[in-house]
Amino acid sequence: MKYSITLASFRKIEPIEQTLAKLARQGYDAVEMYGEPGDVDVKKLKDTLSSYSMPVCGITGMWGSISKDGWKRKLLSADPALVKESEKYVQDCVRMCDTLGGKEMNVCLFADDRPGFDRTHGTIPAKDKDLFFAKAIPVMSRLCRDAADHGVELVLEPLNRYSTPYCANAKDAIAIAQRVDLLGILLDTFHMNIEEDSFADAIKSSRGLLRHTHFADNNRKMPGFAHIDFQAIMKSLHEINYDGYVSFEPNIAGRDYEFATKSGLDFVKRMEMQSKAAIA
Repeated sequence: MKYSITLASFRKIEPIEQTLAKLARQGYDAVEMYGEPGDVDVKKLKDTLSSYSMPVCGITGMWGSISKDGWKRKLLSADPALVKESEKYVQDCVRMCDTLGGKEMNVCLFADDRPGFDRTHGTIPAKDKDLFFAKAIPVMSRLCRDAADHGVELVLEPLNRYSTPYCANAKDAIAIAQRVDLLGILLDTFHMNIEEDSFADAIKSSRGLLRHTHFADNNRKMPGFAHIDFQAIMKSLHEINYDGYVSFEPNIAGRDYEFATKSGLDFVKRMEMQSKAAIA
């Protein structure tokens, strides 16, 4: 498998040059660039990445509270202006991705807040989700066609209910992706740990659609620093012949992260070898 890590985890800690210098020594195959096109000198960034021989596999979309502009990135909003703004955001990220040589961008589905909805405990009824799915399909179809024109594939990432309840698990993502040409799926172990009944079932049900994965342990640290069974996850990925990136998406608190990022990478590589041996 191929291994990358998202630069979004480091963006508030240190200059990107320092991060790349450290990661280049640790054995990562690529990085994911964070999706803030307006904040980045893309040409300069491309030169910097080249100087460290670090390719970009794709763009991490900055959805929801992770970004100061996340509040207006709502592809399922009832406000046409917000939908238009959200579509432009995806298109701008796609063009940045193309310029940097990346091939994928994740899309997460946010809508307007529901008055009285308890996001901590509530879930969206299936009949209501169907309405949101129907609204998502034409939007995602337009965006996928545009992305394909630039050599980029969009991947739909379900987030746990505390982030957005509209596309919260593999079943939700599959229901949309099966109806949108060119749309793949991204599964994130942190969100899966909250929403899925079974890692293995979610992964196997995504066979043929799964294009990318995000790895973090249940506490958002690097894999191996909490209790998720990554050997079982790697085994399921091998069983569906997954050949995309395993991209790490941890919370990084300070500049002393090198032990964690190297240990987590080495840990998952060991899980990969052990899962291969178990299947053989």
